[in-house]
Amino acid sequence: MELEVSQQIALYGFLASLVFGAIAQRTHFCTMGSISDWINMGTKIRFRTWILAIAIAIAGTQLLRTTGMVDMTNAIYLNTGFGWVGYVVGGLMFGVGMTLGSGCVQRSIVRVGGGNLKSLVVLVVMGMTAYATLRGLLAPVRLELEAWTSIDLSERGVADQGMATILANFVGGDVQTIQLLLAGLLVVGTFWYVFSDKGYRGDFDNIMAAIAVGGMVIAGWYITGVLGNDEFEPVPVESVTFVAPAGNTINYVMTYTGASMNFGIAVVLGVIVGSFLYAILSGTFRIEVFASRTDLTNHLLAGVLMGFGGVLALGCTIGQGVTGMSTLALGSVLALLSIIAGCAITIKIQYYMLDDSFGTALYETLADLKLLPRKT
Repeated sequence: MELEVSQQIALYGFLASLVFGAIAQRTHFCTMGSISDWINMGTKIRFRTWILAIAIAIAGTQLLRTTGMVDMTNAIYLNTGFGWVGYVVGGLMFGVGMTLGSGCVQRSIVRVGGGNLKSLVVLVVMGMTAYATLRGLLAPVRLELEAWTSIDLSERGVADQGMATILANFVGGDVQTIQLLLAGLLVVGTFWYVFSDKGYRGDFDNIMAAIAVGGMVIAGWYITGVLGNDEFEPVPVESVTFVAPAGNTINYVMTYTGASMNFGIAVVLGVIVGSFLYAILSGTFRIEVFASRTDLTNHLLAGVLMGFGGVLALGCTIGQGVTGMSTLALGSVLALLSIIAGCAITIKIQYYMLDDSFGTALYETLADLKLLPRKT
């Protein structure tokens, strides 16, 4: 039986994410962990992995775009509705949530495959919250916020929110030339920064993780933009993101007979299966449960914050932090920086709360960031 185009795309997405899930399980790739290592221990090894993945994704994505293989005109990250408040507030919320939940959505999905029931709770709560924010009870709140704060760039003569397009609008010049120069500078600069660390050059697992993440994003654009570019049955051009697809996956499981598989759902399921298979074959599969009531509360709150914040910000540490960044969209930069800020602030507060109250911990954190004077 010949599969429909949408089914073929889902199958390709599942197979690619199967490999990604196994590699993520092996290498313990974690964006929250990379920020935690930086803040708490002063090491940027895992942070280098994250930004190397971004550079790889930019290089491959811009190659697909420049050669005309993939038309990203309708990519969600490049739309003319510049919801800057959503990017900032949603990103901050997501950053706080992924810290409370001990990992972002991608890491939670991988951990589910490894037997972590805490991550399963986070994933279910996050997915339900994301779906409610997209189409349910929380959707009016999101729509009102977007209506109040979104800037329509098309009214200002700007075709999309790509950084090259915005620069060309202000300083003149050819958008594609600026796009290539900007991408080249970012990729070369990132590779130089990452591999200037002699210790990193021999870190096989972290390099493999970066290639897997960046490569998965490129594969997503290729699968939906090239293989899915059917004249009679086109599929939306998209790549890897986990917030909305997690909600759609839960809906798919509950309404299987009335739902249809798509690329995002297939990726979520593929990551879980890939992680599970690696954990079983490597003997690392372990059932992990909550250690205390506080642990449960933190993870429930994490799911809500990541679900609502991730939808507001149009993505997560992978969706905006890698996939969105691969399009060189300005909104992705804002969302990424806000996620990092939310995570870093929460990590600092948690550190100070080991000895102090929340109020003192918050003050000390803001003082560290030079937003308040330090007490003498």
